[in-house]
Formats: sequence, structure tokens, C-alpha cells
Amino acid sequence: MSHLLACQDLGKSFGSQRLFEHIDFVIHKGDRVGLIGPNGSGKSTLLKILCGRLDPDEGKVVVRKNIRTAYLAQADVFMEHASIEENLEAALDSLDLDEIERYNRVQALLSRAEFPDSSVAVELLSGGWRKRLAICRSFVVQPDILVMDEPTNHLDIEGVIWLERMLSGALPKSPDAFILVSHDRRFLQNVAHRVVELSAVYPQGALAVDGGYSDFVRARVQFLEQQQQLEDRLANKMRREAEWLSRGPKARATKARYRIDEAHKLQAQLTEVKNRNRSIKQVRIDFDATGRKTKKLFEAEGIAKSYDGRTLFSNLDMVLSPGSRLGLLGRNGCGKSTLMKIIAASTEDDGLKADSGTVSTAPGIRIVSFDQKRETIDPAITLRQALAPDGDSIMFRESSYHVVSWAQRFLFRADQLETPVGQLSGGEQARILIAELMRQPADILLLDEPTNDLDIPSLDILEESLLDFPGALVLVSHDRFLLDSVCDQVLGFDGSGAVAFYADYEQWLADLKRNEKSGSSSPAHQVPGDVPKKEKQKKPGKLSYMDQREYDRIEEKIMEGEEEQERLQRIMDSPETVADPQLLESVWADLEQAKMDVEALYERWDELEAQKGNVK
Repeated sequence: MSHLLACQDLGKSFGSQRLFEHIDFVIHKGDRVGLIGPNGSGKSTLLKILCGRLDPDEGKVVVRKNIRTAYLAQADVFMEHASIEENLEAALDSLDLDEIERYNRVQALLSRAEFPDSSVAVELLSGGWRKRLAICRSFVVQPDILVMDEPTNHLDIEGVIWLERMLSGALPKSPDAFILVSHDRRFLQNVAHRVVELSAVYPQGALAVDGGYSDFVRARVQFLEQQQQLEDRLANKMRREAEWLSRGPKARATKARYRIDEAHKLQAQLTEVKNRNRSIKQVRIDFDATGRKTKKLFEAEGIAKSYDGRTLFSNLDMVLSPGSRLGLLGRNGCGKSTLMKIIAASTEDDGLKADSGTVSTAPGIRIVSFDQKRETIDPAITLRQALAPDGDSIMFRESSYHVVSWAQRFLFRADQLETPVGQLSGGEQARILIAELMRQPADILLLDEPTNDLDIPSLDILEESLLDFPGALVLVSHDRFLLDSVCDQVLGFDGSGAVAFYADYEQWLADLKRNEKSGSSSPAHQVPGDVPKKEKQKKPGKLSYMDQREYDRIEEKIMEGEEEQERLQRIMDSPETVADPQLLESVWADLEQAKMDVEALYERWDELEAQKGNVK
């Protein structure tokens, strides 16, 4: 297979920070490469080097002759006053094309881009439509290699699915190969045939795996397990050599000199492997709840809201209880963020209110919000002030943490504490907001696009924390992987004022397309209680990636549940509890719930075991 581009021993630093080194890989015709890695590992920098926009410090990039490369940056720059069509035409100015070819290329893109009106000025477009235009602009030059940096940013779920179709050959002339950076795990699973991760944990600075994202995850786990086993073996061997080296000079003189040299080499190898294993860092996210036992935290009956004469939603009934996991789905501007603001303001005298209907909350309820616009962040203050506004320490779950240790929990270095927030990356700013959320005990968490700019390890930790949060959660996200894993129900907006509850985003999309074809604005599902949970489609006898993760953790959860049962049983049998009828009733209710939870876990374990059994 002929190669289009090859990297040889690439290395790059910025100041004293080493991003990567010894990077080697080849892009062949037909390759579909997903590039991932922790924030700060150099993914965007590597893409710029591949496109010739940045020079490496070491190594070189060899590109085959006459290969055209197109680069989609995270930031979009357009002729703001010009139309969509004019911006696409301007992208062709550097190519030697006749008018007919220019016209055909632009119209071919416009016919597939689904813009409502291509004559609209770019300055009037929303973030999602601007991103579509940027993507179309990179396609219109018909590159041999398409390089894309976070192409799903600002796209809603429909936009991400549209991009998947474009990358899967929806155009008459598609790129021969592409490489893209993305933290959207479902998107990577659907479009990538090879996944490459940049990380200091690997001996050569990167791990490349043929297959989709789920194949990469399995290979990564296997590699890290093998590397940990290597460290254990080297440590055991080094202990034996250290004992020999610690003997007196006379004893060592009877040994060959080469063994002393080999012992020193072994120590160096062990140190290198240890450093790689210790380089695995994850954000520690743990949301705090108030512990409230109230059954209904928030209830809305028949609420409606309009804006500029357009109905966003109407006749909406919803209830949020402890353990509720609700996702909000809809196109940009349909009313998702508006509904979140109405929920957030339900305990306040001012703030956004519904035009009609009633809203009620439990007494003293605490609602905490994550704002995707990050308007609560002051770019002028330092990281230290943002993390610990009241001094050099913060309180979390009745414990005091120094700002340095609190910063390290979110992967910030001590030398960053005096850095202005405005100079931090988008991912770092997102971690500041999450740190602020964690310090606020909540009954209801409102998260509006919390995954923007978070790397995949942070997304994994965020997902686990949300699953463990005992309060109610309302989530707006285009991350389908997170929605599938966390939410047990979604509320879909059709953009014309109608809303309905669905089992998952696929059911909502199918309903949306069906209504568009029929010209109807009435969703098929109206009542929350009658929505069945959709069965996941997967190959017979094979666990999906999410099911495998659940299976890996379920035995530990059962053990924790049984320990909780035993603890409650001891409390219930104690003389103090027996003598207090009110306390006895409360503990008995908790014990019964704990038994039901453990029984449900055993049933789920049996289901997963049965599925795994089919593999054998």
C-alpha cells in the first residue's frame, strides 16, 4: 500500500515543556486515523507539523509529491460579511480551476451541507453552522489528506452524524485519507480505522492500534497491564542485584565486572518504566450531594416558553427525583439551555421564568449549574484565585485542602497557580468550573455541554462520577457515548415547540426524521412513564464497550452493596435502634433498599455473564 505521508522521529517542545519525541507513523491511502491523548500531549501541534504549518524540533515529515493537504483548525476565520456560498468560492482561489469546475464543487458541497439558506452572511450563523461551513471549506478543495482538529466542537448530535456521513464517502471526490483529533468516543468508533494516542506512558511516545476506539481501549488496557508487570519483574530482579551489590568489596571482587554494569543498566531501565507508569494522571472528579431523601426535587406542570415570537416548548410536564438522569436533545437554539435556566431559577425570585404553567421545588433544594459559555470565569484572575477564592485553602466534604493539592487533583501544576485564567486552555478552564461545582453540595446538577475541551481520560472520570451522583442530573451534551452511559431518559426538542420523552438519542432522531418527512410536529412519545428503555444493538455474544466496563466494575459494586447491608443490619440490631421506633423504621427502609439494589446488581451480573458465555 503506497504511503501519502510519513513521520520520522518527530519531537517538539515549547520552552521547558516537552510535548512529544520519537514519533513515527505513516499515513497510507485509505487510512482513517483518530488521534487522541491527554490535554497538553501535543495533538494540535502534531497536526500543524503534518500540514507544514509548524516545524518540528527533531525529525522530519515526508509527503509524497503532488499531495494536497487541507487543515481544519479549531478556530474558524471567515469573511464575516460575505455569504456561505461566497466563502466556499473564496477557498478555491488558490487552485487553477475554470468557472464550471468551481461552480460544480461549491454546489456539490452546498447540496450535502443542508444549509437552510446559502446566501446568508456568515456573521449571522450560529456556532454549529459556522463549524459546518468550516468543514465544507476543507472538503471543497478536494484534498488528498484531510487534517481536522476537533471537528465535532460546536456541532449538535445531528451535525456530528452529518460529519460521519461526509467522512464515510458522501462526496463524489472524498479525501484519500484523513487524520483527526477528537475526544468524542462514539464518533471515533464510527469513523476511525486506526487510533493513535500520544502519551508519555508509551516507550515511543505513542500507541497505534488498527481498528475502532473500542479496539484501542482493549489494546491500551493490555499494554498498561503488561508494562506494570514489567515494572514488577524488573523491581524483583533489581532487589536481588541490590543485595549482591550491597555486599563488601571483597565479595564483589569475585564477580564479573559486567554484572555490576548490568545492574546499573537494570536500575536505569526500572526507573524509566516507573516514570512511564507514574505519568498516567487522571482528573479526580467527585460531585457532592446533600443527602436529601425527598422523592420529588423538582416538578413542572404544563410549562411553556417563547422567545421573539417563536415557541421553544409548550405543555411540558416533568419530575426530577433523586437518581433521575435526564438528557436534553435538540438542535442549537431549540430551547435546551432555556429550560436549564428555568430549572436553575426555580428557587429564586428573579431569573428566567416560564411563560405559563407551574413549577414547584422541595424546600431548601440546592441546584448547581455548569455553564457552557463559561461566563462565570473571570479571565483576569489567577488560577490560584479561581480555585481558592477565599485564601490558600478550600473546604470539600468537611475537609480542608491546600490550594496546591486541590490544583493537583485537577492536573494543574504548582507553577501554574499565578497564571491568569484567560491564558489557560479550554480544557483547563473546564476543569476550573468542575472544581467549583464539586465544592457545592447539590440536589440537582445542571450540566450544559460539560464535555467541551475535556480529554478522554477526564471524560471517563466525569462519566463515573455522574453515575455515582445520588441526586438528579439534567445533561445537555452532543457526546452520544456519555448520554448512552449516564442518562436513563432523554427529552427531545423538535425545534417547532413540541417536546417529548424518549429512551435514547437514536429513538429521538428516528422520530425527528419521521416527523420531518410527514410534515407533522407532534412527537410520537409524549408521556415519560411509557417510554421503554431501548435494547442496545450489538453483535451476538459480544459485550459492547460500555457493557464490558459495567461488567468489570459490577463485582466490586456488589461487594460494596453487601457491606452496606451488613452495616445497616448491625445498626438495626443495636439496642439504641431497637429502643427508637422512628430510627428503627428509617434504618429498616434503608436496609430494604440496599437489599433491592444488591439483588438488581446480581440480576444484571447474570445477564452480562450470559452474554459473555456466548462468546466461548
